[in-house]
Amino acid sequence: MMQNSGLLERLPDRSGLERIWNILPDARLVGGSVRDLLADVTVHDLDLATPEPPEDVLRHLEDAGIRVIPTGLSHGTVTALLDGMPYEITTLRRDEETDGRHAIVAWTQDWAEDAARRDFTINAMSLDRYDRLHDYFGGREDLQNHRVRFVGDASRRIAEDALRALRFFRFDARYGHGLPDPEACQAVSEQLGLIGTLSAERVASELLRILSGPRLNETIGAMASVGLLQVLLPEPDQHSLNRLLACEAPVSSLLRLFALCHRNSPELAGRLKLSNADGAKIEAWASDQPTLHPELSDDDLRRLRVLQDLDLLVERSWLFQARLVGGPDSTWDRFRSRLQAMPQPEFPLSGKDAITQGVRPGPGMGQWLKTGRDWWMAQGCLPDRSACLAYLAMQK
Repeated sequence: MMQNSGLLERLPDRSGLERIWNILPDARLVGGSVRDLLADVTVHDLDLATPEPPEDVLRHLEDAGIRVIPTGLSHGTVTALLDGMPYEITTLRRDEETDGRHAIVAWTQDWAEDAARRDFTINAMSLDRYDRLHDYFGGREDLQNHRVRFVGDASRRIAEDALRALRFFRFDARYGHGLPDPEACQAVSEQLGLIGTLSAERVASELLRILSGPRLNETIGAMASVGLLQVLLPEPDQHSLNRLLACEAPVSSLLRLFALCHRNSPELAGRLKLSNADGAKIEAWASDQPTLHPELSDDDLRRLRVLQDLDLLVERSWLFQARLVGGPDSTWDRFRSRLQAMPQPEFPLSGKDAITQGVRPGPGMGQWLKTGRDWWMAQGCLPDRSACLAYLAMQK
């Protein structure tokens, strides 16, 4: 189905796009860029498809003086850079073979054939340079009705790439409304065995995007109802996640992941192959030390600021609030404000001070500094250099 759309007028600057169309007049905007233009939300990437083979696309663009990166020639993709903005251009394709992770593709000149290999109807539309919308599977109507559906047979789409099981719930959270498509849910349930073929990195990337998205309570519940959540994560605790969400904590996909999987947090970083930094955060969140409470004194807050990084303390405060309160709470809000407003305390002594006091380098110096720091901490991190030296002088 083809129709005039008026969508191109929504782009604030299409000079780069027009330049590409002057070189590749048969190219069309495809996928998320068309979907988001229709949804009237900010378009971040302008992706195009063209019936011309990738080698010809590369040559035509380079002949026109445009810098081109062969980002995925084997899959028909090049990236054109115009005024610092990337335009991904992919030759129309059909799948020859798929194994649930990778596809062997062949080029085609059939736009409907290319659209048929895409995941969801709302992602299978294209827009030509004359502002005509090409919609082969009712994507525009689905978008208007807040409905996310697979293109063609849902089970087959998932068999082609098992990650689509997760992508379905991410897109349904953003563009859907109410209960997710029954056919899609049935297909996900039937294809759970394929999830194990996915790399941990791909699963983690998609899962963290789901956790940072809208309608998370509904989405996680729907994923659990079809058995997907339990396959992805050990002993998920939806109640704990819901309590964190009820606190209206700032969006943090990693913090939400921890709340969901706190019972098995030691396994989380390895299971999803998270970065060392993320793994360290999860380990710190799993510890109740140092203990947080909204009525702690200023001395206690200064000690906290010395013992732990400020961002980590704030993150842990949301976890404490979720566990102890499970909803908005002004006392915890004041606690975070006090914590963030407090200057970072710095222990005023160093090894140079030890030397001036006649303490030789070595274990004795370390003990001298520890004694001073322990006393300084006990005094609420307030004594200055002179006071600390005076205290240490009395310990001789």
